[in-house]
Amino acid sequence: MFARKKTENAQVLSVMKAKHHRYEALVKAFHTDIYRYAFWLVKDQSVAEDIVQETFLRAWRSLDALNDEKAAKSWLITILRRENARRFERKQLETVDIDDVSIQDETQQADDDVSNRELQRLLGGLSIEYREPLILQIIFGFSGEEIADQLGLNKNTVMTRLFRARNQLKEALEKQNEQRGRANG
Repeated sequence: MFARKKTENAQVLSVMKAKHHRYEALVKAFHTDIYRYAFWLVKDQSVAEDIVQETFLRAWRSLDALNDEKAAKSWLITILRRENARRFERKQLETVDIDDVSIQDETQQADDDVSNRELQRLLGGLSIEYREPLILQIIFGFSGEEIADQLGLNKNTVMTRLFRARNQLKEALEKQNEQRGRANG
C-alpha cells in the first residue's frame, strides 16, 4: 500500500515538473512579444505589465488545454486580448482635482517621437478589421495564414485586408504631406 502511494506521488510530481518546464519554455519564448503587443494595445508600461502577468497566469491555469505547441503564440495573444477586454469591464473612471494637474509642453519632443505618434495615430484611425491584421503582421511577423487562424478568417480575406490597410495608410500619409506642403508654402 505504501509503495503504491509513493509511486502515485512520484507520478504526480513528475507531471507537475513537466508542466512547470513547459510553462517556463513558453514564457521564455514569448514573453517579449506578448509584452510588446500589450504595450502597443494600452500604451502604458505598468498596465501592459499587469496584463502580461494576468495573461501568463491564465496560461498556466489552462496549459493543459494547449495541445499544439505551434499555436502557443496565437493562444497567448488571444488570452491577452481577452484580458485587455476584461480590464474595461471592471474599469472605473478616475477623477482628478484640476488644481493637481500639471500641463507639460510637448513642443520639445524629438522629430522621431512626433513621427511615431503620427504613425500610431494613423494606424489607430484604421478600422479594427484592417488595423488588427496589420498589427499582427508588423509587430509579430505573423504570416497571412497565421493571422487568418488567429482571427478566424479566410487567408484571402486577411491578405485583402492587409493590402487595403497599407493603401489606406499610404493615402493618409500622402494627404498629410500634401497638407503640410500647402501650409508651409
